[in-house]
Amino acid sequence: MLRESMKTTGREVDLRGIGNGFDEGVDIPNAAGLVDFAEAVVLRDEKRTASARTALLAALGHAGLVDAAAVVAAFHGFVRVADATGIPYETASRGRDDPELRELAGVNEFHRVKKEA
Repeated sequence: MLRESMKTTGREVDLRGIGNGFDEGVDIPNAAGLVDFAEAVVLRDEKRTASARTALLAALGHAGLVDAAAVVAAFHGFVRVADATGIPYETASRGRDDPELRELAGVNEFHRVKKEA
């Protein structure tokens, strides 16, 4: 999804930030706040989620917060569905994923990918 949206917008994003954290030079508005919100939701940290949600509301407004929450929920859900149905990582994309993109984004460091390798 990220790869396709990058094609549509014509923007490039340093995907290493996904696994290594984004710095101030990243061309993603509110990147740190978005990452904090996503991590808080995935970790089920209610206090951190509430704090991140408040920060995003101030930065993005109601519509932006709803968009961010929908994206976090969708990606979190995709992983749960894949795990629950037993889809092995190496076949999830039917061989169409990009090994370089996977490496840049840090996917190869995820526990399940290492376990199946």
